[in-house]
Amino acid sequence: MTAVLTERYGSVLLVTLNRPDVLNAVDATVTEGMAVAWREAADPAVRAVVVTGAGRGFCAGADLKAARRPDSGPAAGGLRATFNANMLALAALEKPVIAAVNGPAAGFGLSLACAADLRIASHAARFVPAFADIGLVPDGGGSYYLTRLLGYSRAFELLTTGRRLTAAEALEWGLVSEVVEPVALVPRTLDLAARLADRPGLAVPLTKRLLSGAARAHLAEQLEEEARAQEAAITAPGRAAARAAKIDEMKR
Repeated sequence: MTAVLTERYGSVLLVTLNRPDVLNAVDATVTEGMAVAWREAADPAVRAVVVTGAGRGFCAGADLKAARRPDSGPAAGGLRATFNANMLALAALEKPVIAAVNGPAAGFGLSLACAADLRIASHAARFVPAFADIGLVPDGGGSYYLTRLLGYSRAFELLTTGRRLTAAEALEWGLVSEVVEPVALVPRTLDLAARLADRPGLAVPLTKRLLSGAARAHLAEQLEEEARAQEAAITAPGRAAARAAKIDEMKR
């Protein structure tokens, strides 16, 4: 069975973690499959990406029962070669990434969901840090993304107390932007991804780049980055036609 599936829906790439019998827990086959999926997602023909899980779970985190590979080395070395490499490849995608969280997102699975630009959850979703429960610290960028999404205090609470968020609580905390019925989750997420993919020119990827760097920049630096991005946006293919269409619409 292929551990990570990819399907094209026009200019949208759907990436599905596919170990449903273990709630898509991550072993070597999944990290290798994700690496292939992110390379496919980097294709310029792909303008938006949706990540979800097969079956009842989004991703249960690292597969604690999986045999360690002989070449995996110490824990830190294994993380750098597998989880870290995948998360950096995902972060490098200059196109919108949406997580369709269909069930439990635990440990690394929570980090993976938080790495997306947007998260839509089904009512069955659960957000489970899990790390501290077994004496570990966050990995996969969990400490990075949750601090930015929730603020320090809520991220600290979630990651250290073992608190689990329901879909409704995640919506209240601002961790997800929408909660839908399970049957509607993937269609709704694909529809949103398609609308983002269809936005004219380079507006969406350039906006993503600006937002990604904003937390590390001073105001003067961010203003300069905006000016550079605007120069690129103005001359992008499709932008002039979009502007003309908007002017015609305003005249009606």
